[in-house]
Amino acid sequence: MALTKPLVFSSLLVATVCLPLTLSTKAHADDYSDLLDILRAKGSLTQREYNTLLSKHIHRTSTPTPQRATSSAPHATRTASTASTHHTLGQGTHSIQSAYEDGIQFDPGAEGDAGTRAQLAADRAEASARSAQQALLSTQNMMNSSSVVRVAKYVPGKGLTFKAGPVDINFSGFINGFYTYNSPAGGRPVAGGVSTGSSGFDSSSVRNGLLPAGFLLKLSTTQSGIDMSAVLGMYPGVNNAKNGAFNANTGGSPVGLGTAGIDLRQVYVTFGTKEVGTFKVGRDLAIFGSDAILNDATLLSVGSTGSNAAPGNTSLGRIGVGYVYADWIPQISYVSPTIHGFQGSVGIFQPLDEFNYAGENLSAGSTQHSSPMVQGKGTYDFKIGGVQTRIWASFLVQHHQGLTSTTIAESQHRSAMAEAGEIGAKITYRGFQGVAYYYRGSGLGTTGLFFDGVAANGRKRSSEGYYVQAMYNLTKKLKVVGSYGVSNLYQAPGETDSILVRRNQSEVGAVYYSLTDWLNLVGEFAHTESAAHNGNHNSDNSGSAGVILLF
Repeated sequence: MALTKPLVFSSLLVATVCLPLTLSTKAHADDYSDLLDILRAKGSLTQREYNTLLSKHIHRTSTPTPQRATSSAPHATRTASTASTHHTLGQGTHSIQSAYEDGIQFDPGAEGDAGTRAQLAADRAEASARSAQQALLSTQNMMNSSSVVRVAKYVPGKGLTFKAGPVDINFSGFINGFYTYNSPAGGRPVAGGVSTGSSGFDSSSVRNGLLPAGFLLKLSTTQSGIDMSAVLGMYPGVNNAKNGAFNANTGGSPVGLGTAGIDLRQVYVTFGTKEVGTFKVGRDLAIFGSDAILNDATLLSVGSTGSNAAPGNTSLGRIGVGYVYADWIPQISYVSPTIHGFQGSVGIFQPLDEFNYAGENLSAGSTQHSSPMVQGKGTYDFKIGGVQTRIWASFLVQHHQGLTSTTIAESQHRSAMAEAGEIGAKITYRGFQGVAYYYRGSGLGTTGLFFDGVAANGRKRSSEGYYVQAMYNLTKKLKVVGSYGVSNLYQAPGETDSILVRRNQSEVGAVYYSLTDWLNLVGEFAHTESAAHNGNHNSDNSGSAGVILLF
């Protein structure tokens, strides 16, 4: 704007100077002098510009203008004395012949100087515009430089993403905490059961839910047309850790001077393209059972408590009471592109041991594996009207070698092939969401992968389970959930009745309120029952209230 005004006024003055003198010289001189005075008073003209323009005006108006001869000859011409008429503006008086302050010297210049100055001003404006454009391009180049770190637009629940040159750095996570009161309803012990009903004592705890805390770091980039990423996920709990078979997930140790456990569940790389698919190498959630747990509403609450008097890193949620835990397993896996809603995945995984979870010499174990575990899954997503639907089916196969028990020696080279399959569906319509899931296995076991899957006599046990869940958003912030689930473990051929778990089941009702984009309030009630093959039975009730923050 500071550059535009002088250019406009200069052009105006040039145009005024060049107008034909059709009016009387006296009137033109007064109007032009008035205009110069006004422009100088407003600061639009410097003193030198004012002097130069006024000098030109004096020179032009003092030159006689030829006129046609008329009968009034004495009045045909205007002399320089006429041009010396005084002009007054405010308190300032200018004589055309001495219109400048004492001591001021100036060069009236040629008549074309005003036009030259206008051209120079235009050139300066153009140069300034070029300079501004170059500065903008320089700034853009600097922002795209690998030495500049930018922040991508934040999306609630998706973490913070920083762009360092060609690398995206995403940091996300969650933290939760619950007060849980568990009241055993009594009963007799069940080996491998998930209910605390036979403990005989009420318990209070401040603990994690099915999720511990989680802090995930992901680095992503594209090189030579290949999309790749590196992921590290740490999952610490709030309760004291206790050494045991399940490491950080073993029941806790509520003793002074304890420390929380850190569960490094994720460390993997991915690479691939949209056309080829994505490969994964490292430790991450397995394929079989993953949709079951990721769609479980108790993932954001507590569900079945497990050990509440000495809580570990997590509760059970619906693990063992509707599905077998997918687990975090070293793997080399592949996920295909999505084609018309279909997508497939398959992988080889670190083989896991058959594990005598129930104790009491009820199950066989194994430690020898000549081949990897294999898992695969297919999913189909589609929408009919306003109903969004996902259907999935998955399988698992692993060969167990070197089975041992109180009746099987390792030298006998007994083996068993564990096999399992699952199917599930999830539908979403407006504020409603429903999930239905079913699994069946041979040698799969219950609760955890290959927990009590093979009997002490070396024969495989069959197992199955399911859960159904309904969720409804009463408002944008408030939703209610109800779910029911069962896990059954059947006896192997040749077994006799024992305290081995036959059935775990639970009913869960919960309310979730989104206080903010990050913070959710949770209230929940859960009833859990366990039954053994010999008729033993127990149950418990628990109430939980807490918060979970996701960022």
